Amino acid sequence: MERRGHRQTMEQDMNGESRDYGGCEHRVRELLYADEGQTERMMAVVDVLWEHLRDRNVAWLGFYEITEARDAMLLRVCKPRPACSPIGLHGVCGLAWKEKASQVVDDVHALGADHIVCDPANLSEVVVPCLALDGTCWGVLDLDSRALSAFAQADAEGLRRVLLAAGLTT
Repeated sequence: MERRGHRQTMEQDMNGESRDYGGCEHRVRELLYADEGQTERMMAVVDVLWEHLRDRNVAWLGFYEITEARDAMLLRVCKPRPACSPIGLHGVCGLAWKEKASQVVDDVHALGADHIVCDPANLSEVVVPCLALDGTCWGVLDLDSRALSAFAQADAEGLRRVLLAAGLTT
């Protein structure tokens, strides 16, 4: 469906929440200039996604970036509150970074020791890797929910399109 010059894509999670990633893509493109740096781009994405998703079963979102030593990740930009930083690579964010592939987790507590608990109220997660032009993964976009099965592969794909619109992945 076309709407005001952009494709509207509405993804629905397992709980029936709809998320307008096409609208997020459009808004990110409106906000960013070609010469903006990576930090400004991350801030714009976090602001737009939070505006659109905070009432759609998303409790927290942010970007983690790999350290120079490539042994941990540092929180760079997030909403609505700070989270764990640095984090090890044994969690979902580390897995997305290592595999360069999105991760959708229906129940984070089922992961046991492979889950880094920043907020015990969060129950599900989606993590999307951010890839540089040379194919290396420099960081991840992480979203958490207080509902089980709040995310689906369609969310990971929609979030990747937002990252592409912002110039934060290839």
